[in-house]
Amino acid sequence: MNWNGILIGVISFLIIGCYHPLVIKGEYYFGVKIWWAFLAAGIIFGVWACLVPGIFWSAILGVASFSSFWGILEVFHQRERVRKGWFPKNPNRK
Repeated sequence: MNWNGILIGVISFLIIGCYHPLVIKGEYYFGVKIWWAFLAAGIIFGVWACLVPGIFWSAILGVASFSSFWGILEVFHQRERVRKGWFPKNPNRK
């Protein structure tokens, strides 16, 4: 029996779930200027996904890569959610 598909699905779910608080905390502490870190992570994970042998780890790194790219958009959306009052604003950040 091949469990790779189920494992990729579970790990993808966990990776995506980890990016939600990363976006929220990143915007809280750094504002939208944190987007470049998500871009760098996405590029690094993407290159790494192309270089690893084996489909399992390549798929996991590909999910991490595109979750990072999606995080860029979500940081800007998070700024709007903060502006609307749905999330707290960092009083120490200007």
